[in-house]
Amino acid sequence: MTCLRGEGLACRRGLKLLFAGLSLSARGGVPLIVTGPNGTGKSSLLRILAGLLAASEGAVRLESASEAPLAECVHYLGHEDAVKGALTVHANLAFWRAVLGETGLGVGEALEAVGLGGLARLRAGVLSAGQKRRLAMARLLASRRPIWILDEPTTALDAAAQQMFAGFARAHLAQGGILVAATHAPLDLGPGEELRLGRAA
Repeated sequence: MTCLRGEGLACRRGLKLLFAGLSLSARGGVPLIVTGPNGTGKSSLLRILAGLLAASEGAVRLESASEAPLAECVHYLGHEDAVKGALTVHANLAFWRAVLGETGLGVGEALEAVGLGGLARLRAGVLSAGQKRRLAMARLLASRRPIWILDEPTTALDAAAQQMFAGFARAHLAQGGILVAATHAPLDLGPGEELRLGRAA
């Protein structure tokens, strides 16, 4: 079974130690939800797991039958939606699909799936915050990767879009995918595991 492990992880922000001696295991098919107050290092932990930030101590490793490096297996969605306002909705997703791999739905299909099919020719800069979040979500569908690392994935989404996201996430998990998410809100993903980071100093 595919498994993402963090062993003895520590993270400092300037002189402040956010966490230390942290070990975790995220298994295929079982969501791992990271919770805790603001300032305890949830976003930093996700960036470490995604290979975007070096841990002060410890290591992250992927146990998988595939020999692909971790960077090629991870979808990371952070607070920022990484949407280029001057490009059309279609061009934004086409760019990310080319970068991340053309292994999922076509651009048009992915936009339809997240409810943006009729907006494909619009400049992304005119989208609402919720629509930009759905455009970011479409990346998960246009390029299939086994590991989803998500920072507050339902931010700015209305109730219907939150349920849409939950459906995509449950399907990913049902296929044996790994999902690690930091959130303050329930995600409706079924049984899973929780990792709570300590209180801010």
